[in-house]
Amino acid sequence: MNRPAADPTARTSAEIVAGLTLEEKASLTSGASFWTTKPVDRAGIPSIVLTDGPHGVRLQRGSADHLGLADSVPATCFPPAVTLGSTFDPELVERIGRALGEEAKAEGVGVLLGPGINIKRSPLCGRNFEYLSEDPLVSGVLGAALVEGLQSQGVGASLKHFAANNQEHDRMRVSSDVDPRPLREIYLRGFQRVVEQAQPWTVMCSYNRLNGVYTSEDPWLLTRVLRDEWGFEGLVVSDWGAVNDRVAGLPAGLDLEMPASNGRTDAQLVDAVRDGRLAESTLDLAARRVVELVGKAVAGADPAATYDVDAHHALAREAAARGAVLLKNDGGLLPLAEGRRIAVIGEFARTPRYQGAGSSLITPTRLDDALTEIEAIAGEGRVVFAPGFTLDGAGADAEGDAPGERALVDEAVAAAAGADVVLAFLGLPSAAESEGFDREHLRLPARQLALLDAVREANPNVVVVLANGGVVELPFADHVPAIVEGWLGGQAGSGAIADVLFGRVNPSGRLAETIPLRLEDAPAFLDFPGEFGHVRYGEGLFVGYRWYDAREQAVRYPFGHGLSYTTFEYADASATADADGIGVRVTVTNAGDRAGREVVQAYTGLAGSRMQRAPRELAAFANVALEAGESREVRLRIRREDLAYWDIRVDRWVVEGGTYTVAVGASSRDIRLTASVDVAGDDVRLPLTLESSVGDLMADPVAGPIVQQAMSGFGASAVDGDTVTDEAMAKMMASFPIGRLVSFPGVPVTIEQIEQLIQAANAGRGA
Repeated sequence: MNRPAADPTARTSAEIVAGLTLEEKASLTSGASFWTTKPVDRAGIPSIVLTDGPHGVRLQRGSADHLGLADSVPATCFPPAVTLGSTFDPELVERIGRALGEEAKAEGVGVLLGPGINIKRSPLCGRNFEYLSEDPLVSGVLGAALVEGLQSQGVGASLKHFAANNQEHDRMRVSSDVDPRPLREIYLRGFQRVVEQAQPWTVMCSYNRLNGVYTSEDPWLLTRVLRDEWGFEGLVVSDWGAVNDRVAGLPAGLDLEMPASNGRTDAQLVDAVRDGRLAESTLDLAARRVVELVGKAVAGADPAATYDVDAHHALAREAAARGAVLLKNDGGLLPLAEGRRIAVIGEFARTPRYQGAGSSLITPTRLDDALTEIEAIAGEGRVVFAPGFTLDGAGADAEGDAPGERALVDEAVAAAAGADVVLAFLGLPSAAESEGFDREHLRLPARQLALLDAVREANPNVVVVLANGGVVELPFADHVPAIVEGWLGGQAGSGAIADVLFGRVNPSGRLAETIPLRLEDAPAFLDFPGEFGHVRYGEGLFVGYRWYDAREQAVRYPFGHGLSYTTFEYADASATADADGIGVRVTVTNAGDRAGREVVQAYTGLAGSRMQRAPRELAAFANVALEAGESREVRLRIRREDLAYWDIRVDRWVVEGGTYTVAVGASSRDIRLTASVDVAGDDVRLPLTLESSVGDLMADPVAGPIVQQAMSGFGASAVDGDTVTDEAMAKMMASFPIGRLVSFPGVPVTIEQIEQLIQAANAGRGA
């Protein structure tokens, strides 16, 4: 970052912009290069650097690009979001944010592009490794923690990708067609939480269209929702190349186009102002926001800043271990007992798969490998290694033997036969998942599965260790005693896996996304990735575990699942409602013989709701560390706003009153205790009209008794020869528009009487 001759923070942004020419104002609202903003030297406005994150500082050297082809300076490659999401630990994520801020500041970076908190709508999304969860609460809580940590160091965050960017296929043009309730409750809710809690310096609009409108030129999204409703105070920046029409985007709320357009779109803004198509005040507003961002970056910059490379590597190792999920551990095969002969199988043990591909590709400061780490812990002569397969990508999904493939399998089988336990390192090759394209299936490479079958026959004591950025089908889950989901662990992930395998770290990761039995079971299976430029979010509210739980559908491993080397017991759950939400208390005991962490999860449900709802929705969680034998009362807070649904009748959040069930447990399907609590609902008053149903009027305190008396005259009647009871008649008439009732013979009311009744009811209820 270049220091200005005159600090722009010494004057207000309005004062600075007032002194600029029209051309200078326009120039501020687009990039100078791929990663920098334009300076205005005479006004003392410097250029600042924005660079890719979100799990490391990807500051490129030489020719710049957006998909990881150019070299970048070494930086700590922390675990990607797929792993951080499984920690369920905002305190840990905030520490990583602070470390990212330290590194960004040391490299002169003003804004780090992250975090990405898009919902994992489909397991096929090629960029799921960059996102936190299928659940908006997890995404929002952890996203806010990372933003707070990053910005505490004087470096801005860029919350992305806003909004409904849940696939890579046709991502530059596709319209995400989402109904209002799922849009608000699933896809925008996490963004709202981060904005309101952490105020990121920037929000990045996505490439796609939302219900037919490019997000880069959507005033409803960028101004009405983001600024007017949520109170966002920062700058909206485009994703790189996301601008469709700059003149339309600026008044919609898009402040900064990235990267550079070589002045082409700046000139369009100038022309639009001069010919009256764009108000200069609108341009002034965007320019002021850019100046304010520059001022924040200048204030946070420190040319002398450094960071502790070793400490950050250690933090990366801690986070990777905390995000690893012990899916299965039959017979207590893990942690590995001292003195056992170990066969390490799989090229991933020697050549780690530790991050995704695309714009988040980090050049690590160092890189651990699992084989070396395992040998260091197990001791000399205890480990034998066989690669089992290659990582050249050739024929990865093909059946049969490639040249040399049979020899690799035979070597692996021999190693397994002579060992006490086998550690099989399997996973997805880097070519299988990346920014820019979606996955085609959820299968591991066929040769890896064939290798596993051969190894199991030689030695059944197999621990499968997975490296993948998105969930995979696990057809072998019933045939191996232990599975560790290591995700993509960053540069220290291999050492972290060794820590987990040998019990130096007690695993505490929990699934932030459901692992289905097969792709066809996934909620979005029939509506992904769309066709002819549109993708219909046909599953509505039922994303991830909401879908599987509502259908009572079998899954391989449920949302929130994860085992430990100890056991946790729950007791004495209670829930109390107040004006701000629900307070939950539960006593959790570590009933085992070693220290561990439990992720206590509280789900809410409302039986008999008038609204379509999932049976359980995550409403709060807590990551609790307990020593062996220790008990603690865990307190969780469920915010009232997290109980609300989006009422499309009044276009706002509404809490439905009733008796809520608070289910406390260790996953969405491992519910240990429940408590009931009465919650007062919000008063939603809709004016009655002739289109209101008989049921609507019956529920009204003024109109109800009158309608009840009028309807009692019908009694039982005959319809097509069948007798209709009073109860059946009431059900039949409940949804009948009251204004159409008078068209039927024998109805004992007139249209004038109905209009008078509606008028009286509306007056009586203040509608």
